[in-house]
Amino acid sequence: MKKNLDFIRRNWILYAFMLPVMIYFIIFRIVPLIGMKLAFEDYRIIGDNVWVGMKHFQTLFSSPAFISVLKNTIIISSMKILFFFPVPIVISFLLNSMTFIKTRKAVQSIIYLPHFLSWVVIAGIWISILNPESGGVNQLLNFFQLPSVDFMTSKGAIRWVLVFSEMWRSAGWDSIIYLAAIMKISPALYEAAYMDGASSIQQAWFITLPALRTTIITVFILNLGFFMNAGFDQVFNLMNDSVISVIDILDTYVYRIGLQNGQYSIATAASLFKGVIGMFLIISTHFVSKKISGKGVW
Repeated sequence: MKKNLDFIRRNWILYAFMLPVMIYFIIFRIVPLIGMKLAFEDYRIIGDNVWVGMKHFQTLFSSPAFISVLKNTIIISSMKILFFFPVPIVISFLLNSMTFIKTRKAVQSIIYLPHFLSWVVIAGIWISILNPESGGVNQLLNFFQLPSVDFMTSKGAIRWVLVFSEMWRSAGWDSIIYLAAIMKISPALYEAAYMDGASSIQQAWFITLPALRTTIITVFILNLGFFMNAGFDQVFNLMNDSVISVIDILDTYVYRIGLQNGQYSIATAASLFKGVIGMFLIISTHFVSKKISGKGVW
């Protein structure tokens, strides 16, 4: 205990920098957990709430609407992990292979930029690009004598719009963590591999990828923790009546029944269910990873 206090005393300025972040998480992440008890109560505007136990969870699981949004959430999140997760890794490989520093910095700045745009702006960009009459994608299709497609109202296409718009926005930014891990690899390893006649692909496969294993596992586990968060801001801004049945997710469902319909207890129950599933995924994936590779989140 004394050693810990001495360490904190010597590095107090570092803890001072951490203080605003800790305050943020306490106010907006920890304190709201107290309100989760509303999932087990009937909310009353006047008077005390009434304890009802698992009533609202039974209502949720017997609701076809909830089952539908749960299915949509699982499908959309699975598509994003399957098709989006490898992209930042590939981008980090490509950036690392660039020999001209100025060119690499320019490319990095360009692909990082979408991350700083709000989904309101991004939705406007994608709606414009995918416009069936004047959008660039459909003009390209027409150039090759293919019919125009209204992507934003097509139930078969809208989920792919979510995947690729998320990829366009976040792939460059997410590649930073992998690029930082690549930078820590000793150049001597690449020089030795080059002297042995290894190609660039072989160097990436036998040197770079194994060095990234811990980083990839950690990021994957953390992403699974957000598996039930299929992207409220994105879906809310790209949703319309034609496609709501296939992209209505848990977050938009909670928003609709909670803030719009005033069913606070049921909305809290749905939100608590989502959080418990996320925690279960993180813990279970961590232990599976520890057993298989010896590496985990902690």
